[in-house]
Amino acid sequence: METQRRSILKRLFASVAGAVGLGAATNAVAGTPTSALSEPAAQKEVFNVVTLDDVPLFSGSTKLGNLVFIAGKGYHKEGDIKVHTDEVLKELERELIKAGSSMEKVLKVGVFLHDLNDYKGMNEVYKGRFGSKPPVRTTVAVYGGVPGESLVEMDCIAYI
Repeated sequence: METQRRSILKRLFASVAGAVGLGAATNAVAGTPTSALSEPAAQKEVFNVVTLDDVPLFSGSTKLGNLVFIAGKGYHKEGDIKVHTDEVLKELERELIKAGSSMEKVLKVGVFLHDLNDYKGMNEVYKGRFGSKPPVRTTVAVYGGVPGESLVEMDCIAYI
């Protein structure tokens, strides 16, 4: 009986030691130092907060770690789709630079057109603005139009 109890305890100890060793090996293989597991997560930073009745509504841009998210930008003045697209892209670029990024570091762009018939004109101005490795893009025509008087609105996600 004593021998059987020792055998069970040895197997239990070996199982626990193996599980602990496997966890450490997994972290080592994954390249995650054990100290990194206890570090606090990155904090979200917000800029250009818009309020409604003194309550935060949305941010013009947000950063988390090495990512920056730029809210939709429109151009609310006179002009055709080419003028509007050019001004919106300039505004996106200004926001990216303020955040420490650039047009070449944009990963994704969302394009919202007031009228799908403006697609070709928007593309003529858009092409080449993000360097030789353009971001992924989604383009839609918005039912009811883009808010305000803009013919196009764009948002983006970039890295720093």
